Formats: sequence, structure tokens, C-alpha cells
Amino acid sequence: MGHIDTIDLIDLWRHPYDGGSGWPPRPAGECLAAPAASDRRGTRMPSTDIAPARGRLGVLIPGLGAVSTTFIAGVLAARRGLAPTIGSLTQTGTVRLGKRTENRSPRIRDFVPLAELDDLVFAAWDIFADDAYASAVKAGVLDTALLERLRPELEAVRPLPAVFDRRFVKKLDGPHVKTGATLREKVDALREDIRRFQREAQVDRLVMIWCGSTETFLEPAPVHASLDAFEAGLDRNDEAIAPSMLYAYAALAEGIPYANGAPNLSADIPALEELAKRTGTPLAGKDFKTGQTLMKTILAPGFKARLLGLSGWFSTNILGNRDGEVLDDPESFKTKEESKLGVLKTILQPQLYPELYGELYHKVRINYYPPRGDNKEGWDNIDIFGWLGYPMQIKIDFLCRDSILAAPIVLDLALFLDMAKRAGMSGIQEWLSFYFKSPIHAREIYPEHDLFIQLMKLKNTLRHLRGEELITHLGLEYYD
Repeated sequence: MGHIDTIDLIDLWRHPYDGGSGWPPRPAGECLAAPAASDRRGTRMPSTDIAPARGRLGVLIPGLGAVSTTFIAGVLAARRGLAPTIGSLTQTGTVRLGKRTENRSPRIRDFVPLAELDDLVFAAWDIFADDAYASAVKAGVLDTALLERLRPELEAVRPLPAVFDRRFVKKLDGPHVKTGATLREKVDALREDIRRFQREAQVDRLVMIWCGSTETFLEPAPVHASLDAFEAGLDRNDEAIAPSMLYAYAALAEGIPYANGAPNLSADIPALEELAKRTGTPLAGKDFKTGQTLMKTILAPGFKARLLGLSGWFSTNILGNRDGEVLDDPESFKTKEESKLGVLKTILQPQLYPELYGELYHKVRINYYPPRGDNKEGWDNIDIFGWLGYPMQIKIDFLCRDSILAAPIVLDLALFLDMAKRAGMSGIQEWLSFYFKSPIHAREIYPEHDLFIQLMKLKNTLRHLRGEELITHLGLEYYD
């Protein structure tokens, strides 16, 4: 189950973390205690108490660009029956329960208590003042005809001024930004934005999903090592605190679940993990798994399962959206490169199979090509070898739509993280690794990148929460 706490948490919605800023606490919500689970095979376990998803769920989105507007428009379209929610596990996925002979496979949305699409309300921050309609038109992902049908609702989503520092995103600049003498003041402004939105939109619960740009590569620094050090850094404007960390801090301090959709360090630091634990808040990330890396986490487990060797994997991409422009900066690309390169090594485990993967040459390239827009093209050349060492090759040309693949991930994370909060979960939610290129995880273990193991982990977590038998796929009972 990774780093999930379902027993020790007492308050479902604790007082927001003050952090020395002087904010008054809001009233605490219901109290939950999750029962201990049995790990005996073949027995049903006690289910975890999950508070019902009553009322409205506010989805807070730093970055109102292609991914976030595609997500928002998709939810609005699905509400009106204008488009299907393809790619969303929460909306279209099923979960098998019990033995195969029982034929119990309910929809996930009918199995666990998730917020309804009709109950979602959106807020965003961006360095440009364009509303969601104008931003979606500029992104060019969705058809104009669909956007026109959704125009009034999209125009109602107007971004708040963003916290921005061009040192961390060198290829972008915009006028719609917050000012403040210290990072602490900017965090306080974000927290006030959150509280105002909650009051004015009359939302009952909140989640935050980072959909902003990739920041420049950042190594963990002393200011990241503990919550005390981080908070002192807010007051002295420590240069190792990036804007995404300020959003993460603001969310976690308010007890709001946070997920990071970019490869930024963001909340993947001990200081913010400590804050998540202190406020009883779920945390997930990082870097949405969409195009080329999605293919790697599908193919690499197959090569390893068949014990086929790999001598080289060359990957290159062309894309022309805002993400491509940002990644044209070498320092931002390094952040993305680190995220992409780690996948194969973890899946293939060359330390266990040196004769198959010990000499693997893995190269990743991303090229900004404006004519392509959001329609990314990823080429892969894969050199494999088999019986007696004979070489073979595989070529992949994936013409994908980055935001179309990312939007359902945003939806699923919002709904699952909200449920996790209501279930009393806190800290790192490793069961949501399924959605990320570079999953955050307990520091004493390696991350799980195999897509199929990740999906099993996710569904077993849902079974665990509902007191159902975990599925091991052993199957011996059918042949007794």
C-alpha cells in the first residue's frame, strides 16, 4: 500500500495549518477512524469509513493552459451529454471483485463514493488574464464548434493572478502576476485566494492539481529538508523555493489534497511531505504520464516479462504548444529529461539482469516545433535482442494529442484525491502512481513504474477501502 495512512488519522478536515502566518482556523469537519484490515487471503476485510461526497468539490488549477482548459471543457461537455469521458478510469473503468466465477465487476464510480461531475467547480491561476474560453481557443486542442457551445461556462472561469518567477520558467513571461516582498506574502495571498473562492463559490471541499509549466531543474537543498527550514526560507526569500512549491505549501497548509502534473520538484521534498502528514492531507505526483512515456511503461514490462534484451532506446518528440516552448529551454528540459529517463531503469532492473539491460543506451529528445501545436509526435527506435543474441528492431510513431491524454488524468486525480481525504488518508498516495511518469514514493523504496503493477495497486487499494478481497491472480482455487 506504499505510504498511505488510513488508521492514525483522526480529523477528516483538520484546522488548516497556520505555519506562523496568523490565519484564523476554520471549523473542523467530521471525525473518522479507519478500522484495521486483515491481510489473510480469501477473507473479506473490514471496510474503511469514507465520508460521503456531499456538496460541491472545488478543483484548483495553477496554470490555465491547454491541459486545464481541455479538462474543464471536457467535464462541461460530459455533463451535457455532448462528449464521452474516454480515458477516465473513474468514469468508465471497472473493478473485479471476488473470484472470476462471481462475475462481479462494477463501475469504479459505483463502487467507491466519488464526487459527481455535476458537483465540480473550477478555479485557476495564470500569468495571462485570458479566461478559460479564450485560453482554450488559443491552445487549439478542441474544435471551435464544441467550445462555442460551452462558451458562457468557460468564460466564467477567469484566472487569478499567478505567483511567478521567470528564473524558473525562462521561456514565458506574463503580466497577470502577484506581487509581494516575501515568499511568505505570496503564499498568504494564495491562501486568501483559496478561502475567498471557497466562500464565494460555496464549495464544500477542495483539491489542487498543478497544470502549470515545467520549471527549471532543481536539486534538493537544505531549505527543503524540513518544514521548519522551509518556513524560514519563505521569510528570507530562499532562492531554492520555486513557485510550484508555494502552491503546494498553500494547499497542504489548508488541508487540501495536492497533485503535481509536471516534473518539477514541487512537493516531492521532505518539508512538504511533513506538512502533508501534519495536516492529514493526501499528496501525489509527479508528471502526468501521457504520450511517449506511457508507451514505455506498456512495452518495457513486456520485454522484461519475455526476457528480451535491450541494447538501445532512442526517443524524440516534436510539439508546438506552450509546454514545447517551455521545454525549449535547456534547464526546463533537464527537469523533464530526468523524469523520462528514470522509467526504463526502474522497470528493467539492470542490476538483476545485467546481461539483458546492463548496457542499455537510452536517449530522449524534445524539439519545439510550433506548426504541430498540441498534436505531439513521438518517434521511438528500440533495438532489442533475443535467442542466441540475435538483434531485432521495433519502430513506433505515436501521433498523439497531449492534452487529450492528460485531461482524464486531471479528472481522476481530482476525484480520487478527494475520496482519499474523505477516507482519512494522508501523505504520499503511492497507489496513484498509475498516473505519473515519476511517482513520488517513500524514500527507502524504489518507485513502481510498471503500468500493469500500478493499475493492480490502484484497484487493490479500492478493494481494500471497501473491505473486498485483494486480487492476487494466483487462481489455484479454481483447480482444487
